[in-house]
Amino acid sequence: MPENITVVPYDAEWPELFRRLGRELRAALQHWANRIDHIGSTSILGMSAKPILDIQISVTSLEPMLQYKAALESIGFDWRVKNPDLTKRYFREVSGQQPVHIHVRQSGSWGEQFSLLFRDYLRTHSADAVTYSELKHRLASEHCTNRQAYTDAKGPFIWTVIRAATEWSQATGWQPGISDA
Repeated sequence: MPENITVVPYDAEWPELFRRLGRELRAALQHWANRIDHIGSTSILGMSAKPILDIQISVTSLEPMLQYKAALESIGFDWRVKNPDLTKRYFREVSGQQPVHIHVRQSGSWGEQFSLLFRDYLRTHSADAVTYSELKHRLASEHCTNRQAYTDAKGPFIWTVIRAATEWSQATGWQPGISDA
């Protein structure tokens, strides 16, 4: 049975949830993680989101994954083998825990940079963040049990934002700041 897509108003607890989990991840991963960043809508002050923390872990190389996989599993995350995105390794919380999606990406990769740029742009462009929040509420209502349709329908807006974010990055000399954890 498909689960309903729920978009909720910003929760001021999300940053603290990330900080606690970020410390735990840093302790478990040690030198295997070059960066640990809070990404996605829960990382943007005031933005509505599905109540799921997205965390990006940047590693030197996706393979071999034995060390970081073992570290993540030791603190309660399961590797999702059937992830169709071959540019990352994907982990989820164990059943019954706070929903967390962990995206392990190679440092310097396009996917890593995309996530950080998208986040940083929306953190500094509140009108676009408000528009995105409104869109997510509408799409969650329209596609309440179809996660793929919900995700696909966000695509045009995301690509519009990333185009603006690219121009902004070039005009400002944007570079990712220090790791969040």
